[in-house]
Parts: sequence; C-alpha cells; structure tokens
Amino acid sequence: MSDAAPATVLVYSSRSDVRTAVRTAVGRRPAADVGPLTWVECATGDEVVRTVDGGGVDLCILDGEAQPTGGLALARQITVEVADRPALCVLIARQPDRWLAHWSRADATLPFPVDPLTAPAVVADLLRDRVGRRPVRR
Repeated sequence: MSDAAPATVLVYSSRSDVRTAVRTAVGRRPAADVGPLTWVECATGDEVVRTVDGGGVDLCILDGEAQPTGGLALARQITVEVADRPALCVLIARQPDRWLAHWSRADATLPFPVDPLTAPAVVADLLRDRVGRRPVRR
C-alpha cells in the first residue's frame, strides 16, 4: 500500500457529461504515488468560488467551454483572488485556445474530449507539484 497523500480534485463544467468524462478519464488514482482522489463536482462558477474559498482543494479542472461562466475566466479569477490557490488545469476544445489558457494563468491544459491516456499523467504531475509546495501545517 502506498503512503501517497490523498488529494481533493474539483471538476467544473455546466455539463454533467463533461464532469463525468473527466472523472472517468483520470480515475481515483492517476499514478501509484498520487492519491487516492476525492472528487468534488461543481456545475456553476459560484460553486467553484465558494468551494475554493472554503479550502482543502488541491486541484481544479475547469471547463473552458462552460456556460455562462467559463473555466478560463474562473482560473484567472482564482489566480488573482486566492493567495494559496489550488493547481489549475483548464479543458480546451481547440488547441489554438492555448493562448487563452496562458492568459488565465492556468498551470496546465487538457484537450477535450479528454484522453484517458494523457489526463492521469497531467493530473498526477500537477498534484505532485502541489504537494511539493504545500505549506507544512503543525
């Protein structure tokens, strides 16, 4: 059994099928040294803001195509407003939109539809980085 720390991953999309696709592609344990994951689903931008403000989220995966509040705008907002923010990954439907992900200050992107071979590796890398910079709590 691994001693990997559990992680909380928020997945945001206004579409439940997108949230399900992300959870299914990544799974409960994206790598042997990461997880297990606890998934938190949000269907609105307000839910994302409240959940992140409440703390305990290690990674947000945000749908860039969500309506009415897109994941790119939420990533930018979280970066600006949250001091110890979670890692941020945005789903983009078109590769030319990577510049928007850069503008949003997201840490990574995932193409949509989500590739079950790539997504776990991206999530694992983001969580490894997050755990490495997490402040020690005493």
